[in-house]
Amino acid sequence: MATATKNDFIVAIAQICTERGLSKETVLHAVEQALVSAYKRNYGGSTNISAKIDPNNGKVKIFAQKTVVDNVLDKRAEITLQDARAIDPMAEVGGTVAIESTPENFGRIAAQTAKQVVLQRIREAERDTLYSTFHEREGEIVQGTVKTIEQGNITVDLGRLEGVLTKNEQIPTERYRHNQKIRALITEVNKSSRGPQVMLSRTHRNMLRRLLEIEVPEIFNGLVEIKSIAREAGQRSKVAVAATQDGIDPVGACVGQRGVRIQAIVNELSGEKIDVIEWNPNPSIFIASALSPAKVTQVGLSEDDNGDKVATVVVADKQLSLAIGKEGQNARLAAKLTGWRIDIKSEAQVHEDVMRKQMEQDAVLAAQQIITEAEEGILAPSEPEAEPSESIAPVAQAPIVPVAPVAPVEVVETPIAVAPVAESEPEPEEELSFAEALKQFEQRQAEEDNEDRPEDDERTRKLKEDRRKRQMLVFDPKAGKVIAQKKHKGGKQDWLDELGEDEDEIVEEETAEEEEVEAEE
Repeated sequence: MATATKNDFIVAIAQICTERGLSKETVLHAVEQALVSAYKRNYGGSTNISAKIDPNNGKVKIFAQKTVVDNVLDKRAEITLQDARAIDPMAEVGGTVAIESTPENFGRIAAQTAKQVVLQRIREAERDTLYSTFHEREGEIVQGTVKTIEQGNITVDLGRLEGVLTKNEQIPTERYRHNQKIRALITEVNKSSRGPQVMLSRTHRNMLRRLLEIEVPEIFNGLVEIKSIAREAGQRSKVAVAATQDGIDPVGACVGQRGVRIQAIVNELSGEKIDVIEWNPNPSIFIASALSPAKVTQVGLSEDDNGDKVATVVVADKQLSLAIGKEGQNARLAAKLTGWRIDIKSEAQVHEDVMRKQMEQDAVLAAQQIITEAEEGILAPSEPEAEPSESIAPVAQAPIVPVAPVAPVEVVETPIAVAPVAESEPEPEEELSFAEALKQFEQRQAEEDNEDRPEDDERTRKLKEDRRKRQMLVFDPKAGKVIAQKKHKGGKQDWLDELGEDEDEIVEEETAEEEEVEAEE
């Protein structure tokens, strides 16, 4: 019966190993430590207690390490030399001997006492195993399921444990949802009280490297080597590749037939643009390729005062914006990819710089020439003056006659009367009779008719005739002339006003007739 129980014990350990993914030695070691704790709790004893489990039949034995002495003072920790040699013939005083101290029914007692200890030891062993497993996989891509999203941080279920994808490590253009399948790169594995903590990333440049290794067999097999990667996650990336064997096109191998391989990576990274560039040991050629799709005219290499490598790139005027890229993205990625600081200039800017330097040099040379001439003029010895052949008689100086003082002239200011200028008043216009005003108006109309140019088309003439038809002649007593007014189409109110005027005229006529009759009578 006991053998069956022990066999069940071994079966249970094997089941735990299968479920938790642990080795049999790890589980047996955890159980042995739990049995030692149970023995000390129930039976006491020294600290030198060990437990052994037979992996074949599951039999448990407890051993106590005792020191060999001449006189025993503590039976739990010491043993005489005679008793020690009965167990180990080679025992000596001062040495230790392992003595079996397994109590009766220890298996049942240990099962009741050490249950929690065994579970705790197994959990710790499982955490250590998980930590070792994932620590070895740092820098690899894992696939998981989005479990929870809290404050922008995503918890990803990786099967045996959970990973954390922080907001900073997420692609800005991506939106995640619950139970979504995603792939991410393991960047770091840390130990914690709740088990190993796996940090994930989708923005790391090694994420692109691992995807290329998965999709491109030539990279995985070592026929094509990735030299460098520059990446701005979610927007654009540049990859420099080189072939390790002759006859292999590294760019074509990465792109694939009709772009199938690179398109799979673009889809995985949510539409991120990827430029694959052939690496070249010549820095000038490599920098010109890194600035693609812009076409580079000239590349100049130099070093600044700090010893940093600087590349001055010249492009056509129309290619300047393309070489710099949106918000300087293309130039920034090219600088990261090549490791050079890149200064991009157009041909017009280069020409201006050359002209400016030439003018500065000319100015410096002119200034130096002026200084040289001045120094030569100062340092040159003055030539002696030629002696006159004939003696020159001295000129007699005439005496200076003093000038008589002039009397001051008095200036008398004579006021000039200026007559005020009378403002001219406008001449009053002559009052015209109706006949004269009408005659002047007809003359003006005739002049306007004569102004019709021959180049006026028929439509223009008709418009002028219609305009004249819609006008009526009215004598303006204030202006004293006949004017043309637009004809007014009478409405309801105008009709009522005209009707009222007619009634007033009729009443006036009747009144006048009555007055005449009364006068006759």
